[in-house]
Amino acid sequence: MAEHAGEETSSAREALTEEIAEKLHDHHHGGGGGGGGDSSSSSDSDAERSRASAPPPKKPNNSCRLFGREKPVHAVLGGGKVADVLLWRDRKISVGVLGVATIIWVLFEVLEFHLLTLVAHCLILSFAILFLWSNASTFINKTPPRFPEVSIPEDAVVNVARSLRYDINRAFAVLREIATGRDLKKFLIVIAGLWVLSVIGSQCNFLTLFYIVFVILHTVPVLYEKYQDKVDLYAEKAMAEIKKHYAVFDAKVLSKIPRGPSKAKKH
Repeated sequence: MAEHAGEETSSAREALTEEIAEKLHDHHHGGGGGGGGDSSSSSDSDAERSRASAPPPKKPNNSCRLFGREKPVHAVLGGGKVADVLLWRDRKISVGVLGVATIIWVLFEVLEFHLLTLVAHCLILSFAILFLWSNASTFINKTPPRFPEVSIPEDAVVNVARSLRYDINRAFAVLREIATGRDLKKFLIVIAGLWVLSVIGSQCNFLTLFYIVFVILHTVPVLYEKYQDKVDLYAEKAMAEIKKHYAVFDAKVLSKIPRGPSKAKKH
């Protein structure tokens, strides 16, 4: 009996020892998991601090925009109905304008119509239809067509004349400044532009050139507005290269050319 009691006591001690060891083992792993949680929470707090201390994203610099513009493309184009048409704000009107220009180009270039003949035929057809409609309305008991009175207001003509006068006078002033030899850079730009126009004019006539410019005006602004960040980036790099080459050309060639009297040299 004593031996049996001793065996039970030793087995109880062994069971108690194993239970204490399991508790210590579980506590050790729980503490490790807690340490992992503390490290993850500390990493999260460090990430939040780095985000808070990080500077805000930089806004695009206006100096990097094409031609140094500060306004959006819609405002640069005038911000009115013309800008809406060029930027395809109303697709129906834009498609209609481009379609009319395409029809005119096809009539005069592909089908080789003459402007005066086409206008005369259109007027003959229009006046014949209106004349017959006006006379037949009394027999078919329908109201004759009503023609609105069209008159050009004097204020609109005066405003257009004033704006044209300002632009023409400014163009004359620029041409005079170029002719007197005061601005060599403008002189070279004008000569290059005229040479490009002469090359284009030798390849196509005026109507085709006008249609090409019209199509460009209806496609380039809307594409630039959509991809303006990428275009401005490449344009900035191109302008930097152009300025670098121009500085070399100015130092080696342009600086050695005698220039006309400057505006500052006045007695």
